[in-house]
Amino acid sequence: MSALLLDRLQFAFTIGFHFIFAPLSIGLSVLLVLAERRYYRSGLEVDRHASSFWLKLLVATVAIGVATGVPMEFSFGTNWSSYSRFVGGVFGAPLAIEGLLAFFLESTFIGVLIFGRKRVSKRFYYLSAWLVTIGAHLSAVWILVANSWQQTPAGYEVVDGRAELTSVWSAVINYSTVPRILHTVFAAWVIGAFVVISISAYYILKGKHLQFAHRSLPSAIVVGLVAAVMMPVIGHWSAVIVSTHQPAKLAAMEGLYRSRDGAPLYLLGWVDTGGERVIGPYLPNMLSALADLDPYSEVKGLDAFEGSTPPVQIVFQSWHLMVALGMLFVLVMLIAGWLLWRRRLAYHRWFLWIMVVAVPLPWVATMAGWSTAEVGRQPWVVYNLMRTSQGASPTVTATQVASTLSLFVLIYALLFIAWMWVVTGIVRKGPDKVPVEVPHGAGVALAEAGAGAAAAGAPKEVTS
Repeated sequence: MSALLLDRLQFAFTIGFHFIFAPLSIGLSVLLVLAERRYYRSGLEVDRHASSFWLKLLVATVAIGVATGVPMEFSFGTNWSSYSRFVGGVFGAPLAIEGLLAFFLESTFIGVLIFGRKRVSKRFYYLSAWLVTIGAHLSAVWILVANSWQQTPAGYEVVDGRAELTSVWSAVINYSTVPRILHTVFAAWVIGAFVVISISAYYILKGKHLQFAHRSLPSAIVVGLVAAVMMPVIGHWSAVIVSTHQPAKLAAMEGLYRSRDGAPLYLLGWVDTGGERVIGPYLPNMLSALADLDPYSEVKGLDAFEGSTPPVQIVFQSWHLMVALGMLFVLVMLIAGWLLWRRRLAYHRWFLWIMVVAVPLPWVATMAGWSTAEVGRQPWVVYNLMRTSQGASPTVTATQVASTLSLFVLIYALLFIAWMWVVTGIVRKGPDKVPVEVPHGAGVALAEAGAGAAAAGAPKEVTS
């Protein structure tokens, strides 16, 4: 394999592995701050232990996330030096702000959460939880500012072969920044919600830590429902931006080889690359309607971008997989919300098992979304400015990249095993056990729920 292909494989592997942990840390930080809020308001030990439990998972995740995030930035100078020279004047600032502001904010106050429970006031501890959550989200914001500039460059001019800023505001808030940030953050919330729901559902099914599980489920379901419902809305906004500023990507997403009026929208299918067609069910004229609000408008096909077309099969399949899973998440969260509102969630063991086994799916959807965005940008590393082949380091050999890639695979495999061992240990142990506590004014609801659970043979330790 060529050095360029190995460079791309190495970066795809390292960023893909890192992206297991980055969105989880964002999603878990939201659920952590909600758990700490419950304790701040109720003073119940079960809420304090819930906050401590989610903090353990967050710390383990952040630690691996940091360890796997740093090598990606070094690779800009080793494997992608030509790219770094071209975009350094634009790309460097968001990465520096992310490190100096967001990372230090998150890491400083996560230290307060780890060591400060008995050393700082209850209010300051609660504030620290919020600052950790804000730091995690700001980190995502600045990384996505940099990535969005690659997708839709703005606020720059090319001087002596280098991109230089002409407008900081235009570069930061470029055409795709806002929808990409919202889409990624909501995806992270879905991941965090599914993890919390999955663990809580597992405890209910096993009859363990029931009070903890029943008090964790409502906030996780609300967060998951809001995020899942918003995903298709923000996703449509992103697709409209793509249709305007990256039309070749849109054509690949729907396997549209030839420009046409009234372009169809495929529900699923297989791209016959040799025959330049898609085999599968579709909705006539719907792509034109969604892209331009006109069912008969023209959508450019891949024939309009000779020499600048992405790998169609990968983009088509990853796009449709992400959309299908997104719709599934909406359905699952609506069912969960309905059962929660009816106070019947603990009685439907089949649904609880679904939530336990479905926990990997949000990661699959997120990876599919990133594949759509990044592979769909090809062959450009900076859209319409620099091709990926021009960004690689000219002096790095295939042997060197293959060696480092092999080491990354080995080390990251060990890191993943270690992370899974720590996480499963935390889940197996569970939160510290406390006597059943009833919030003020909740005695009637708890008594009714417990009586109903006993009558149905469900766990008695049910709270509203």
